[in-house]
Amino acid sequence: MKPRLRRPAALLAGAIIPLSLLIGQPAGATSAGPVADAFARASAAYEVPRDLLVSVAYAETHLDGHGGKPSASGGYGVMHLVSNPKTHSLERAATLTKLPVASLKTDTTANITGGAAVLRALADELGLGADARKDPAKWYSAVARYGNASQPEVAKLYADTVYDLLGGGVSASTPEGETVKVAARAVEPDRGSYAKVQKLGENSTLAAAAVDYPGATWAAAHSSNYAVSDRPTSDAIDRIVIHVAQGTYAGTIDWFQTGPRPNPTSAHYVVRSSDGAITQMVREKDRAFHAGDYNRRSVGIEHEGWVDQASWFTDAMYRSSAALTRNIADRYGIPKDRSHIIGHSEVPTADHTDPGPYWNWTTYMNYVNGTGGPTNPHTPESVCGSGYKVIDSAPLGTAGKVYLLYNSTSGKNCVATIKTASIGQATATSAYLEVEGQTRVTNSGNFSYYAGPVIAAAADKCVKWGGKAGTYTYDSGFEHCS
Repeated sequence: MKPRLRRPAALLAGAIIPLSLLIGQPAGATSAGPVADAFARASAAYEVPRDLLVSVAYAETHLDGHGGKPSASGGYGVMHLVSNPKTHSLERAATLTKLPVASLKTDTTANITGGAAVLRALADELGLGADARKDPAKWYSAVARYGNASQPEVAKLYADTVYDLLGGGVSASTPEGETVKVAARAVEPDRGSYAKVQKLGENSTLAAAAVDYPGATWAAAHSSNYAVSDRPTSDAIDRIVIHVAQGTYAGTIDWFQTGPRPNPTSAHYVVRSSDGAITQMVREKDRAFHAGDYNRRSVGIEHEGWVDQASWFTDAMYRSSAALTRNIADRYGIPKDRSHIIGHSEVPTADHTDPGPYWNWTTYMNYVNGTGGPTNPHTPESVCGSGYKVIDSAPLGTAGKVYLLYNSTSGKNCVATIKTASIGQATATSAYLEVEGQTRVTNSGNFSYYAGPVIAAAADKCVKWGGKAGTYTYDSGFEHCS
């Protein structure tokens, strides 16, 4: 019989949990597979909420350890334990658990144990007590630190991604075919000191002037990772190079902001998997260090994900990146074909394989050229019903748009969020309406086409309204008061 895990009454940071003990099943747990069991055991041993632990792993790797191969920033395993000149969470995990570094790199159970140990140590450093540790909302600052970002804005971006996953739920398949799930749950994170940190790009006085693409957020790469230039005057721009980052969105942004280092690297743009959000990090006039011989003549676009993992290449990412590529091509007169829009692996003398075999060039080029792909058959009027007319709207990045409608006959408002990406796929979407003096009403879930309708009588009353698609959110103030 396997021994049951006995959890210490007070587990201190740095306490050692032998691997032999972690082999046992926690009391009351139900086995659903080796990876799910590993999360349950590590959660119990280090008092890290299980669903939060899974959400961190999914945000990092989609639960794929990539056979022990490191990410671009030197991260290993499903928990992305990092070993590079700046970050040593892999070595810290080894110290905390007394597990060999080799096991932490290649063994999924050990890696999950190491990730939980590091998270618990961060929580202890922040003074998170036993009662607080039971509440996933209280772990926000520890999660932000787990991402190892050098800038607080990127740390907040990382933590928000994890909590968005926790809120929307996770259903992920491991490379071995095991399914690990997290049920959707409403969590309002306690951001602590990060509550005062502005979103990425908001605190830059250069943001408005820096972006070449209106849909992008600005976050400057470290000056050592690119060369100031005067393109296209100095060098003609006639190529667009598609990359896959071998890492996450937040991790890639942080990597480009880190320097100087022996292997300076950057790209002009980084695109997020979940919703197609775009961050520009190098001006197009300047030479990013991304494509060797083609640095002078090209614009580089990095995409969150790994070349050997198709799950990162979402419709939202394809559509958003294609719109960016189309915009760049139109501004520089670059032909929209596969001779001029190429993968990193197609650059002469390149030793990279990205974007890899799972990148769908047919879909991507159809989007670049404005063809192909599903369209949303629903409109805000069809969702809200007869008599409703749009009186206001707000974009939700590239993922959708939220609409406020009014029916002058009934005196009622209606809110609907219409998706423009991941159409036909169930993704986190919401719409809400709050009439002044009344309780807010929200429709949220994983929807294929739209959220709503949310309808309420609001004649002669102010309303708040908004919604969410992907990770983009819009919230109005009280308005439309008559």
